[in-house]
This record gives sequence, C-alpha cells and structure tokens, in this order.
Amino acid sequence: MAFERLHDPSITSFASDNYAGAIPEVLDAMLIANGGHQASYGGDAYTARLDALIKEQFGASAEAHIALNGTGANVLALQSITERWSGVICAESAHINTDENGAPERVGGLKLLPVSTEDGKLTPELIDRQAWGWGDQHRAQPSVVSITQATELGTIYTADEIEEIADHAHNRGMTLHVDGARLANAAAALNLPLAEFTSDAGVDIVSFGASKNGGAFGEVIVIVDPETTLGIEYLRKADMQVPSKQRFIAAQLVALLEDGLWLRAAQHANAMAAQLREQLEEAVADAAAPGLSFTQPTQSNAVFALLPKVAADIVRGRYAFYDWDSTRTDGFSEVRWMTAWDTTEEDVESFADAIVEGLQAVV
Repeated sequence: MAFERLHDPSITSFASDNYAGAIPEVLDAMLIANGGHQASYGGDAYTARLDALIKEQFGASAEAHIALNGTGANVLALQSITERWSGVICAESAHINTDENGAPERVGGLKLLPVSTEDGKLTPELIDRQAWGWGDQHRAQPSVVSITQATELGTIYTADEIEEIADHAHNRGMTLHVDGARLANAAAALNLPLAEFTSDAGVDIVSFGASKNGGAFGEVIVIVDPETTLGIEYLRKADMQVPSKQRFIAAQLVALLEDGLWLRAAQHANAMAAQLREQLEEAVADAAAPGLSFTQPTQSNAVFALLPKVAADIVRGRYAFYDWDSTRTDGFSEVRWMTAWDTTEEDVESFADAIVEGLQAVV
C-alpha cells in the first residue's frame, strides 16, 4: 500500500524556516546511508566524514558531536563548559532564554543571566551588566557568554564584533558559546567562511544548526578547542542526545557541507527575505501600504515589521506567521516573517501583495 500524503505541499508560509521540508539532496543522502549495516552510536563512516568536514570548516582541532535537536545542542554545549554554580550571560531575546522552556537551567544545571538589548546583540558593555559577583557565594558565577548568530531578531554580528566579545569574555575568565541555529544565514550575509567569524574570532564552542537550513532533524555541536570542555561524550548520553542510528543525522550534515549546499540554501533564504523587504518598502514609499513600518534591519532571512493588528489578522487568514510582540496595546502587532531555502520569488510576491491588500482593507 502506497504511503498517503496528509498535507498540501503547495501551501507555503512565512512563519518559520522550520516549517520547510528537507532539501532533496539531504533526503537522498539518508537513503544512500540506509543500505546494509553500520556501527551504531557514532561508529559509522558518515559520522567520521562529518568530523573531517567540520575540521575543514572550523579548524584542525575542532570536534563534531551530534545532537538530536537544537535545544539539546545548546544545553549540551553549555553544560560542557560550565560548573553547577555557573551563570551564562545572554541576550534577553536569546532562544536559550525565551524558547527552550528552562532546559538550560533545569537540565543543564546552570543559571541564565539575561541582558536587555534592542537589536538582539550583546556588546562588551552590555555583557558587563551581568559580568560581576565572582567570589560571591550568593550569586551564580558568570563563566560563559552566549551569543546567537544570526540573532533572534534577524541581526548579525560581524567578525570584528565577535572577536571583541571573545576577547572581553576571555579577559574575564569566561568562555564564548555561539548558538548557531542560523549560522549558515550569517555566513551567507557576511560572505565569510565559517571559521573567520567563529574559531578564528575566538569562539570556544558552537551549536551549528541544520534543521532550519534544509535538514530533516539533528544538529551538531562544534567544539573549537577541546581544552575548554569537559565530558561532552558522557553528558550527551546522560542528556538522552545520542541517537543509536547516528549515520542518518550525520549523512544529512555531510550532504549539506560536502559541496556548499548549506551555503547556497542560506543565500537563497536571505535573498528571499531581502526581496520581501524591498517589495514592501516600495509599497510604503508609494503609500500603498498604510500603517506598515519595520522594526529591525533585514540582515538574514527574517523581516520584522509593525502593522495594525486587524491587518495582521487578515493576512494571517491566508499565510501563517508569528506575532513577535503580542503585548502591545496600541492596536499594532510586531510580527516576524521568515523565508526558507524553498521560498520562491512567486511566494514572496504573492505574500507581499497579501500584506498590502490587508493593510488597505483597514484604512
């Protein structure tokens, strides 16, 4: 009996790059990896190839450790560089603080020390708002700075900014973690090799995402310098993040990294977001989009905008997307529109038209 498709593949959304399916080459890689028997728990040929590719991208000392999901990757990475009394300084908007349901604290056994930022980016000055209290038994000891690249607001750290943060953290005895769920989008925007704004800039450990960039499931933790971590191979098992048939996650990552597929996918997603922003800016300039404004620069694959709640609800009747700030009481919604590796120019044009129509309907 043939497997029955339960959804309409013609329906697209602008809610999240996680809504997109897997890139066909990624699915093909899993099928190829499926033949015969391979050692379980990471003893397979595909995991070995992934480790070699990670070294090519991040440096000869880099290690690859597969996790089942992004939250698991972040928790494991932070656990491996913290003690039970440690504090992790992060942006208030960081995924580890807002969208992981306390997992870093409950599972990781650490304390998050969030800092408010307007654009999602930390600076040495902002870090210092929480970088204090060493030796005080009543306060979690700041030992890690965690930044998100690209940030939850779609903004991107430059290589110089990351190096400045790394130097600042290291000078205070702290390590630097990068939540790189959308690291590929940052690389595409910066037009830089991964190493240039991670390992070469002083980053100690990276959670490198694949699911948001055309993977089906699974992520990888990149330890830039093994000297900075402790026991990740044991923590990974204790945190239930060791897949027995690891070759299927490794094969996806190999397919993405082998010939630059990861970068091409991210470049396309970024380009579609830029097209959406440009088309809507033209509509604003022509007075065709009353009430629309933008709240963040569009630097990766996300567009953040402000529009009347009534108009947002009208558009949401045709396309899924998220409210970013649902606490506003002024009749406006701050929304996030995201593009993905499979977003087409036609999708963008149709969505932009729907937004303009929704805005005009409430004038």
